Amino acid sequence: MTKHFAEHGHSPAEIRARIASAGETSLLRDTVYGAIDGTITTFAIISGVAGAGLSAKVIVALGIANVLADGFSMAASNYLGIRSEAHNHQRITAMEHRHIAEYPEGEKAELREILSQHGLTESDLSAASDIITRYRSLWVHMMLTGEHGLAGVEPRAMTAAIATFFAFIACGGLPLLPFLAGVDNAYLIASITTALTFLLIGALKSKWSTESMLRSAVQTLLIGGIAATIAYLAGRFVASTM
Repeated sequence: MTKHFAEHGHSPAEIRARIASAGETSLLRDTVYGAIDGTITTFAIISGVAGAGLSAKVIVALGIANVLADGFSMAASNYLGIRSEAHNHQRITAMEHRHIAEYPEGEKAELREILSQHGLTESDLSAASDIITRYRSLWVHMMLTGEHGLAGVEPRAMTAAIATFFAFIACGGLPLLPFLAGVDNAYLIASITTALTFLLIGALKSKWSTESMLRSAVQTLLIGGIAATIAYLAGRFVASTM
């Protein structure tokens, strides 16, 4: 059998550290979401203003206002959404603890059904169920994931919101730098900077997906480029009709 490159080690110490960190909420989605949206919305505003032929001061004013206000709005929306998920997670966790205490036989039957859908044979179901039901936290975890389709880790709203905000600010501010510096051909430089940012975000995103680095980078660039083109043409159209 051909062995492939191992994405992580399998020594006892590595296994313990990796499994222990599995209980931590991943911020990948929030960071990528904030980075892409920050870059797209800021450069879309820049493109719209540039298409309308307005001054660099207007671009800087609107761009900074967008980065701060939209970044906060996105972080706040993400916070409220994930907070609702966390409350739902807590509610269902408490409900399962109560059901196990009040209706143990019914919960055992549900557990057997969950295990059977994972391919356990009839002879193994009783043994597996008996072992799992000895450990309340494991039993509840199985019910959360198998019955309700919830992640085993309770989402952290504030951490996710902070990650979204700073990713939005960091990437959304990059297209503004040429205008803040007052350089010539600021829009061209901002376009190149933004394109490189999209490519970098897409390339980094590919590390956690099944897509190739090139495909992920080009896909992200196309999404951002289409948004900027729409904004630029809209600005040109509005300027020509006023």
